Amino acid sequence: MRILISNDDGYFAPGIAALAEALAALGTVTVVAPERDRSGASNSLTLDRPLSVRTAANGFRFVNGTPTDCVHLAVTGLVEDLPDIVVSGINHGANMGDDTIYSGTVAAATEGYLLGIPSIAFSLASRAGHHFDTAARVARDMVTRFRDAPPSAPMLLNVNIPDVPWSQLAGSEVTRLGKRHKAEPVVRALNPRNEAVYWVGAAGEAADAGAGTDFHAVAAKRVSVTPLQIDLTHQQQIPVLRQWLSA
Repeated sequence: MRILISNDDGYFAPGIAALAEALAALGTVTVVAPERDRSGASNSLTLDRPLSVRTAANGFRFVNGTPTDCVHLAVTGLVEDLPDIVVSGINHGANMGDDTIYSGTVAAATEGYLLGIPSIAFSLASRAGHHFDTAARVARDMVTRFRDAPPSAPMLLNVNIPDVPWSQLAGSEVTRLGKRHKAEPVVRALNPRNEAVYWVGAAGEAADAGAGTDFHAVAAKRVSVTPLQIDLTHQQQIPVLRQWLSA
């Protein structure tokens, strides 16, 4: 089994090390990740300059680009054999609800999926980051399941794991994305030259977090597994738009 691993926290992040170690026994693991933290990079590709690829002492390759760059380069020529699965993470922090639009972790998995490869994004749903071992064990179990019973068609999964010891997990649940309130206001500050600068505000709290959502599952200490799709067409508005344009 050939496993390609990437992330958005950078090749040096503890989550990617835990993930690579957990999956090593399942097949040949190749790591291609950003050279620095690219959280929030979403699905961006670098098209205005060439990219470089270097190899760290532990064998991880790192790219001076985005998570999407990493997976795209790997699948389209950097690695000799196509991976059987693309695995992204383990992200330090949740990627639930609206987070998935901005997440570089999800974007890395999305690029694998767009290139025809089953892909899974794993996130430890806490900024505390106490239990990467729990998330790594969840990842190993899911990739083992994929190896032993591969899906009939490529899938894109977004997996969020509660930041608790393995013994405290309450199982797993197939969920839909919830929704957050709008983000907090920007934070204004002054730089050393007394010029105004602005930080993007924190993400809002969960708004749609009822039963069946990723927020609800993680709050109940269950692993949230959400199948994602890339079709952005608003199907229900097609007849409405046709009528509006023909009026």
